[in-house]
Amino acid sequence: MKAMKLTGWRRENGRVGVRNHVVILPLDDLSNAACEAVANNVKGTLAIPHAYGRLQFGEDLELHFRTLIGTGANPNVAAVVVIGIEPSWTGRVVDGIRETGKPAEGFWIEQNGDFNTIANASRKAKEFLQWASELKREEIAVSDLWISTKCGESDTTTGLASCPTVGNMYDKLIPQGIYGVFGETSEITGGEHLARKRAISPEIGEKWYAMWKAYQEEVIEAHKTDDLSDSQPTKGNILGGLTTIEEKALGNLEKIGHECRFIDVLQPAETPSQGPGLYYMDTSSAAAECVTLMAAGGYVVHTFPTGQGNVIGNPIVPVIKISGNPRTVRTMSEHIDLDVSGILRREMTIGEAGDGLIAMIERTVNGRLTAAEALGHREFVMTKLYRSA
Repeated sequence: MKAMKLTGWRRENGRVGVRNHVVILPLDDLSNAACEAVANNVKGTLAIPHAYGRLQFGEDLELHFRTLIGTGANPNVAAVVVIGIEPSWTGRVVDGIRETGKPAEGFWIEQNGDFNTIANASRKAKEFLQWASELKREEIAVSDLWISTKCGESDTTTGLASCPTVGNMYDKLIPQGIYGVFGETSEITGGEHLARKRAISPEIGEKWYAMWKAYQEEVIEAHKTDDLSDSQPTKGNILGGLTTIEEKALGNLEKIGHECRFIDVLQPAETPSQGPGLYYMDTSSAAAECVTLMAAGGYVVHTFPTGQGNVIGNPIVPVIKISGNPRTVRTMSEHIDLDVSGILRREMTIGEAGDGLIAMIERTVNGRLTAAEALGHREFVMTKLYRSA
């Protein structure tokens, strides 16, 4: 593996971004239209509409704020305009983003209306965009990278090729000081004994197991019908040859390699605080939800193994697609960034595939658009814990 030569934007808090977005962020679903109008007025800004933000409470509301603030605080974002229906919650998001030191400004629609709100927010968005356009890339270290992973539309090739490719990348880059993260709590089912043993210590293993067991009891067992066969494995998983969640779990765990040990367990959208290393984040296995939470946790590049072919992207984080399925690489080539099907033909080793992924990460960090970015995939899905009031 050759040394990586990387550039990025160093933000006010020292973190490094690999993109330079100016985001128009709605506090709530009522403010989506105003945000999209601002993004239409100021070309080059990015509106991120979503479905929630009204009458949420308790931990569900805290997760909502953590996700929005984390999205705006992500180092791939240079500046943020927040629009909400009212000033209080809007201000909470603005204040949370400002803690990073980056520019953020809030606007609200009550007693102002759409026209005035859109006009004022557009002026500030233009100011932020022109300011961000003059920010310069600088050389950065490998240890500045925060790289997340989640797989989707898995099949037999995923556990044999694309997931081990990510695992090999982590085995090589985690010792160089990067931050990594994996998740998908329901999808560890059947492999929970293996995941538990991959913790850095028995205490962290117990913390992980308590989180996993709570998900099983409070979410899955409480709400399932007879089983999870219509959800886990998915119809695509079954078509690809995975007949049980246990088979899927074993492939999923290949993403953390053979040497890595996770050092802490994160809440959804939580930013790690224990220093560099591999983390576990408690997330859904749904692609857009999981990537959204990891981006809100501060990760700036996402690696996404897929077998049957998943088209997921994210508004602020480049999503690198890896596939070892020869048919998917052929029929969905426009979605695949890295073809590792040579592993199945014994034309490529997993180590060579890992090096290929590291090279693709380098190119992506330095400006190459991923397939999802080029095709306009900006899936942003908030995780909701329970019904609103």
